[in-house]
Amino acid sequence: MAGTASAVGRRLQQARTRRGLSLSELARRAGIGKGSLSEIEAGGRNPTLETLYALSLPLQLPITALVGETGRSNVSGHDEGPVIIADSGMIAITLDVRHQPDGSVVEVFRLEFPDGCEHESPAHGPGVRETLTVSRGTLRVGPIGRLRSVTAGRTRSWLSDRAHRYRAPDGPAEAVVVIISQPT
Repeated sequence: MAGTASAVGRRLQQARTRRGLSLSELARRAGIGKGSLSEIEAGGRNPTLETLYALSLPLQLPITALVGETGRSNVSGHDEGPVIIADSGMIAITLDVRHQPDGSVVEVFRLEFPDGCEHESPAHGPGVRETLTVSRGTLRVGPIGRLRSVTAGRTRSWLSDRAHRYRAPDGPAEAVVVIISQPT
């Protein structure tokens, strides 16, 4: 895990430097402590999913730019990337990341939710769209205040440029989500 923390810290520091942000300024914009940010950049702390999202927004980057895009191979032969476990218990596994010629980024994640899990995701960048297909169980998903139930085999899409939520009310659930970020 130390290698992962070091790699995330290195990517974070490079992204911050490219954006011309000081440690203090990025910490302020992301709403996290300067000491915590310094520890993450030094590879001494593994950031949570929530922290990664908080950092990716002011850096104007998809989260996969910080955690990495590829990793081990799964049975189907597609690359699987880093596994991120949120404080809520939700598990996000990077399946694919594609950088499009127009500058947009398409990220594909497999999401796993334990029974009763409720995960709130902060707003992503302007115009970011999520399309989620449930593969097992039932999820209530969407922008806060507009959650809809999605059962296995069904799909829901929404703009995720504001806070949104995933909830597994009736047992464990799994889904695949495609996140499309527009060029900045």
